[in-house]
Amino acid sequence: MRRYELMLLLRPDLEDDKLQSAVEKVTRAIVNAGGSLSKVSPWGKRRLAYPIQHLREASYFLIHFDIEPSAVREIERGLLISEEIVRHLVTVIEDRGPAGEEIEAVPPADRDAGASSEDESELEEVETATEDAEIDADEPEEPAARAATA
Repeated sequence: MRRYELMLLLRPDLEDDKLQSAVEKVTRAIVNAGGSLSKVSPWGKRRLAYPIQHLREASYFLIHFDIEPSAVREIERGLLISEEIVRHLVTVIEDRGPAGEEIEAVPPADRDAGASSEDESELEEVETATEDAEIDADEPEEPAARAATA
């Protein structure tokens, strides 16, 4: 099972009981598909950045849930059919590991010390090619070369 986040934008003209029933339909669909709810957060009514279906506001809900990846498409299909839902977005929440565990950054000096000799020779070739290109750009073109390119 993977953890997902669903952002719902519902019509602003819906009454509170209709909003709750629309969110309940979505949560019921998630549970019926074999998922489990982690959190349902109502964000309230907010102004949209741009009009969607001639609406300037929407009621936002954020739902966190765990479900098999194959079942997400079926849930999204149900969201597209619903008239109360203006927009939705399902995203995967990636597991970043335990919160107390920190990853140490490798200082640049240590990172360069571990580079292989092949990497160093490739880097020198690139630097040399760049320097040659800069030198060529500074030199004026010969008249014959200008005529050939024109």
